[in-house]
Amino acid sequence: MKTLNAQYWEERYDQQKTGWDIGYPSPALVEYFTKQVDLEAQILIPGAGHAYEAEYLLEKGFKNVTVLDWSATALKEALERAPILNKATLHQDDFFKHQGQYDYLMEQTFFCALSPSMRKEYAEKCHSLLKKSGRLIGLLFDFPLSEEGPPYGGSYEEYKQLFEAKFHIKRLEKAKNSIKPRQGREFFIELIA
Repeated sequence: MKTLNAQYWEERYDQQKTGWDIGYPSPALVEYFTKQVDLEAQILIPGAGHAYEAEYLLEKGFKNVTVLDWSATALKEALERAPILNKATLHQDDFFKHQGQYDYLMEQTFFCALSPSMRKEYAEKCHSLLKKSGRLIGLLFDFPLSEEGPPYGGSYEEYKQLFEAKFHIKRLEKAKNSIKPRQGREFFIELIA
């Protein structure tokens, strides 16, 4: 299994091997946050890469958006592409060491890039970063879990078992508005801390 550390991700961006990068915010996340009206909500986006979702949120008027990524290159390119990201709090940082309290944690291809052995730690860390009744919102891949990756897949049963210990599962369902290459291969989650 690959060592998925800061150096690995920096090399992927330097070599422009970013197949997960769709070039715009995920339609499922846009649809969800279009319905949110609390523009003061604290939002964390781990593994944000080029931060398209953060750009969308800032353009919509959200004021407290925090972006994490291990790659300095990804964050630099994001700022060059979208200067509005200066209004976000950007951290070149390790998610598992990050501290804070958030109303929303947005999941978009970060979970699937982690080694499957880190999934329990991910669920615990998300829970610790969310305020009471905070929400973990996002997309998880729906294809058999294997040692090949990233991305690493998973199933409804695996995700349910992983998250139900720490969260109330409001939604864990097939995504209805995935991008074309991922149609039928994603779950949309809304998990309440």
